[in-house]
Amino acid sequence: MAGFWSRGTTQHDSSVSADFHHALMQQVMSTELLRIKALIGTAALLEATGLVVYFFAPQVVSRAWHGNLSPVYLVYITGLLILFELWVHGAISRHMRQGRDLPVIRRYIGVLVETSLPTAVLALHIRSMGSEQALGFVAPLVYFVFIILSTLRLDFWLSTFTGFVAAAELFYMAVFFHPAGSGAPEPNIYYHASRSTIVLICGVLAGAVGTQLRRQFAASIAAATARDRITNLFGQHVSPQVVERLMAEGTSTESDIRRVAVMFVDFRSFTAGARTRSPQEVVDRLDGAFAVLVDILDRHGGIVNKFLGDGFLALFGAPFESDDAAHHAVAAAREMLAANEHANVASSWPLRIGIGIHVGEVVAGNIGSPRRKEYTVIGDTVNFAARLEALNKDLGTQFLISSAVRDALGDDGKDAVSRGEVPVRGYEHPVPVWQLG
Repeated sequence: MAGFWSRGTTQHDSSVSADFHHALMQQVMSTELLRIKALIGTAALLEATGLVVYFFAPQVVSRAWHGNLSPVYLVYITGLLILFELWVHGAISRHMRQGRDLPVIRRYIGVLVETSLPTAVLALHIRSMGSEQALGFVAPLVYFVFIILSTLRLDFWLSTFTGFVAAAELFYMAVFFHPAGSGAPEPNIYYHASRSTIVLICGVLAGAVGTQLRRQFAASIAAATARDRITNLFGQHVSPQVVERLMAEGTSTESDIRRVAVMFVDFRSFTAGARTRSPQEVVDRLDGAFAVLVDILDRHGGIVNKFLGDGFLALFGAPFESDDAAHHAVAAAREMLAANEHANVASSWPLRIGIGIHVGEVVAGNIGSPRRKEYTVIGDTVNFAARLEALNKDLGTQFLISSAVRDALGDDGKDAVSRGEVPVRGYEHPVPVWQLG
């Protein structure tokens, strides 16, 4: 049965596949619980209706059942159905809490027990009313309640089996069940076979509807699982646009070497300002500032790879390749500076930011332990971008770029001011540094 469903699903890696199948299993069991509740409600309604008619209109009962059958017997049967469904509900709930699926054989046994209860009611009707009247009364129609609700099992074969059991038992009761002394005429086999065939077809159609519902659930769960995987890989701060593009393009996250623009952003003297403010004030101010800067990054095609306390590391050109990553990074940095100045005007806690950008080759891909990986970049390009940002404090600047970025900008970097060759921690010789903004 697993093979039947796997034809319509997308192949994922083992971790995603496990998450997908577990989520789908939980959804199937949830709809099964809904089916059980609907069945219990229907049985309770029929039971209440039977009791009301029995106590307030006994003459109707006498005419319908020829005075030979007490509706109390029917109440017993519906009561047994309700108790059985409550037991099944409890079993499914326990399996859900334990993260386990209900065994397939138990599902088929449940179908057989449930669908046989209308047969017991039909047998009582035949004994009381005779075959012809009983088969034209309500009991055969009850099979359709089970067939319709079987769509919530989201399993083609279970719905088909429900239709088969209903059709087979209805055919047996019509053709072979004749109480002693009933004097029933010889049944028309083709007539009853046609009725039973319709019941079986309804079961097949219910299975087809359940299949379609399951496919829709599977598609929704697969999309949600893919989004969760991307979010876990790239961080909670990845914009919805990036997630959608990663899902649509299927960008590889395997480790490779690529040319990217790396940006480090840091709020200057933030820790000192936070000492005189409440934790909530600190969080609110930082969240508000980050919201503005990250929105700018999104518009320029950058992503925040990770937050670093009161700063962050942003990438341009990864995970999506870009021929003009340096241009996008510098344009985003210029807009960040302007936006921060504008925000400071309306704030009682003005912030000063430092930005450093370098462009070059990095190793980009999934890095981490087998249990927890994230997409990030490593290499000298990343280290040097971090050193550039730190130099802002020494040089009294806000925005520094490397010579590689200056060369990549061309005419767009005409306003860059050379700060000469500056000693950089971790590097043997001084390196050229340029100021923008």
